[in-house]
Amino acid sequence: MTIKDVEERTGLARSNIRFYEKEGLIEPSRNDKNGYRDYSEKDVETIKKIAYLRTLEISIEDIHCIMTDKVSLAEVIEKQAAIIKEQIDGLNKAKAMCERMVEAGNLSFGELQVEKYVADLPHYWNDHKAVFKLDSVGFLHIWGSLITWIIITSLCLMAGLLSYTKLPDKMPVQWNHGIAVSFMDKKIIFAYPLVCIIIRILLRPVIYVKLCMRHPYGEPITEYLTNYMCFIALSVELFSILFVFGLVKSVVSVLLVDTVVLIGVLLAAISTVQPYKHNNRA
Repeated sequence: MTIKDVEERTGLARSNIRFYEKEGLIEPSRNDKNGYRDYSEKDVETIKKIAYLRTLEISIEDIHCIMTDKVSLAEVIEKQAAIIKEQIDGLNKAKAMCERMVEAGNLSFGELQVEKYVADLPHYWNDHKAVFKLDSVGFLHIWGSLITWIIITSLCLMAGLLSYTKLPDKMPVQWNHGIAVSFMDKKIIFAYPLVCIIIRILLRPVIYVKLCMRHPYGEPITEYLTNYMCFIALSVELFSILFVFGLVKSVVSVLLVDTVVLIGVLLAAISTVQPYKHNNRA
């Protein structure tokens, strides 16, 4: 059967089915006549099993280990059940503390006394370290937001519009040791905002599917990586313009700036978990 048939039989998106195949979880045969994938009933059942285990938040790596008999399904399910129980216990504790705060009446932020609800702060911070890590990733999400992408794409477009009339008819698009070796019509300057749009619309969903299958913070990381690639496009565009006017000679300087920005943002994100680390050592 075709992948369209599999979509109808499983209710899953084509991108998910392709991803499972790419990860080696399914291996459909090929039709001898047209070379298209030919999915079997066994493939359909396997896909449904994989998708079901994913709804239990079992990782692709663990599913692969189960299918290759490196670990039993029972072991993985038992481990996952323990993780979920821990999450439920944490939520129940949070619920109980919220109920205590509600019972306190019209409590304001200024009147809130943390020690009234938490006896051992360092231990409490340690028990909730995942929250502080999430705060760190949330910071990355700000840098990977739609607004940031709009700003970067707009800057790409503005740079092209403002410099277009002053640019030579041919723009360098390839360099070798600081010397331009390949040129194209100066309209190529408008390709950079187009690249940002392509990254957002076409490449971002692919990265999202890949990361969200593997990482709990796949969405904000996807947004950050998407905008960082657009930032690189903006940097290359600016380098091309500055190179034409003789203000810069090497793309290495641009890559260095990009690297500094990347590291700077990551360090800023990491710094958001420092209060937790400090309290944990106290």
